[in-house]
Amino acid sequence: MHGQTSIGVAANTEAGRRIFRIEVSGLRQTEESDKTKFPIRKSGSTFITVPYSKMNEEMQRINRLGGVIISVSPLVI
Repeated sequence: MHGQTSIGVAANTEAGRRIFRIEVSGLRQTEESDKTKFPIRKSGSTFITVPYSKMNEEMQRINRLGGVIISVSPLVI
């Protein structure tokens, strides 16, 4: 494993290859989201697909945008 980062190792595990769909409600436009080049929906549900290795990062981003997580579901590939 010399030369591999922990991110690379995590992606090679069964858990690291799993994909999840997160249903989010209540995202709002903020200074953080204004840095992006696309508008954020203000109502309704939004579905975000994310690999397991990025779930923590995505949960933090959802929190910064004021979103509420409705559900998290594994996707079968």
